[in-house]
Amino acid sequence: MTITYSCIANGRAVLAELALTGGSYQEAAAAVLKLVLLRAEPKTMIQMGSFVYHTLFIDGITYLCASDNALDILTPSAFLKNVSETFLKNPLMSQEHFSPSNAVAADFQQVLGKYMMKYNTNQVDSSISTLKSQVTDVKNVMTQNIDKILESEDRLNIFTGRMDDLQTTAKESPQTMKILRRIWRKHCKKIIIISMAILLSIIIILLSTNVIPT
Repeated sequence: MTITYSCIANGRAVLAELALTGGSYQEAAAAVLKLVLLRAEPKTMIQMGSFVYHTLFIDGITYLCASDNALDILTPSAFLKNVSETFLKNPLMSQEHFSPSNAVAADFQQVLGKYMMKYNTNQVDSSISTLKSQVTDVKNVMTQNIDKILESEDRLNIFTGRMDDLQTTAKESPQTMKILRRIWRKHCKKIIIISMAILLSIIIILLSTNVIPT
């Protein structure tokens, strides 16, 4: 995956931009910026031609980059987050003082170049960093689901403890035994579904970071 173009815009006015390769990025970027303003969504991903344009919209400022891999959404996201943090930390880059004619625009073009080279040459490191965050999220969800399973299991143990008292009745009543089997199957099915969902989430994360060859 290569980030070939990036820019920062206030509304539809591009404040700083940099293209590492030739191409009609400006025309596509202008169309994307227009859509970003209409949608007013924090993040967007738009396919135009052979490139995918990723955006991060914060307080009227749009951070945009173009990549050539539609499957990788983590690297562009990390790139835009890093750029936005650097932009907001600089007091000279406020909306009141930052304009296309300002000398700071040229300086920030170098910042764009630095981060583009960083994420283009160190994709594995940036992907792993983001992957850890994603895995942590999955882990949290998994922990919550396990807690629910344990709560359900506690209730099941109480129920199982009473089964001995019901065995005699169950032998005499086939209907009671059917109900017991149905409850047990439902419990097992819940564990299997949750386990498969967790495994699928981890596989999707790994595929999106190109850790697993596709």
